[in-house]
Amino acid sequence: MLDEPQIVQVTAQATAVIPFLIPRSAIQQVMGPGIQELLATLTTQGIVPTGPVFSHHFRMHADVFDFEIGVPIPSPVMPAGRVKPGQWPAGTVARTNYHGGYEGLSSAWGEFDAWLAAAGRTPARDLWECYATGPELGPDSAAWRTELIRPLLP
Repeated sequence: MLDEPQIVQVTAQATAVIPFLIPRSAIQQVMGPGIQELLATLTTQGIVPTGPVFSHHFRMHADVFDFEIGVPIPSPVMPAGRVKPGQWPAGTVARTNYHGGYEGLSSAWGEFDAWLAAAGRTPARDLWECYATGPELGPDSAAWRTELIRPLLP
C-alpha cells in the first residue's frame, strides 16, 4: 500500500555509504552484512546516524544492481574499509511511503512511477529507498514502512 505521493524540496545531507555493483541475485547476501559494516564503522568513529538506512540506486538494469547503502550523518565520516563519505543532494523529489514486505517493493515502484507519469512529472534515473521500519519490528510485514524517493527533472 502506498501513501499519497508528495512533491517536496530536500536539502543536502551528509551521508556515510558503501557502494555496490553486484548481480541482482546477490542483493539479499550483501545488504545485511553491508549495513552491519556501515554501522560498526560509524560506531567506531563515534558518529550516530540521523536517520534510517537507505539504498540509492544509480541505474536500473535487468541483471545488475549499481547502488550504495548508507545513512544520513551529522558530521563527515572518515573513509574506512568500504565505507566512504557521501551526500544526499538537494533538489526537488517525489516521495511516498510503501507499507509492506520488501517483496512488494517492485510493484510499489511501478505504482509510484505510474503516479509520476499521470502527474506529468519526469523522474531522474536514480531512486532512493529509506528503510524507516522493517524486520526489527517483528515478522508482521504489514507494519514495515519504506520511503520511496525519486529525484525529479526540471
